[in-house]
Amino acid sequence: MYKVKDLVIRDLAPASADEITEVVDLAMRDGLVARWLQPDTPARHRGSFDYLAIFVEHALRFGDVYTTAEGDTGRLTGAALWLPMTTTVSAPLDDHRIKEIAGDAYDRVCELDAALDAEHPAGDHHYLAYLAVRPDQQGRGLGSTLLRRHHRRLDAAGLPAYLEANDPRNRDLYLRHGYRVRSVIALPDGPSLWCMWRSPMD
Repeated sequence: MYKVKDLVIRDLAPASADEITEVVDLAMRDGLVARWLQPDTPARHRGSFDYLAIFVEHALRFGDVYTTAEGDTGRLTGAALWLPMTTTVSAPLDDHRIKEIAGDAYDRVCELDAALDAEHPAGDHHYLAYLAVRPDQQGRGLGSTLLRRHHRRLDAAGLPAYLEANDPRNRDLYLRHGYRVRSVIALPDGPSLWCMWRSPMD
């Protein structure tokens, strides 16, 4: 556990899956991609937590999860979910569960997954599946703090990183942390996603 000013950075997330999912849900459920997947706001809010819980549980089991918390209350403020894309192959996500939760948005979920898979690079790297900060805590540098924590490990191991930025603000954040745009995914009648790669630094 690492103290940074009034924050606490935790490795491998001793917080519960529900606590982490709450942070990811609040940060993501009204984003550009979420609104494209499910334009109906009440339906999106009803299903968002359960949908994102699938990815949180997967990252806790097979990846590296970091969280930030308030130093006085312990309330989670941010989370980063990394998946190692190396010789170790994790179990696939539960597609039946995704289909059940996504409902009438399932076709778009499949369309998004196909677009992401088509651009995902080969070779050993770590994949940032989600970087999330509570909306009322954004702009305080929590995302940068979470990125730097894992980047130090990747640089020491000589491993690159990959992610998809889902809006221009996030893209610019990643550019400041050494990522470069490899390609751009234009979702049909939807937002663009910037596929970004970071080479290890000395």
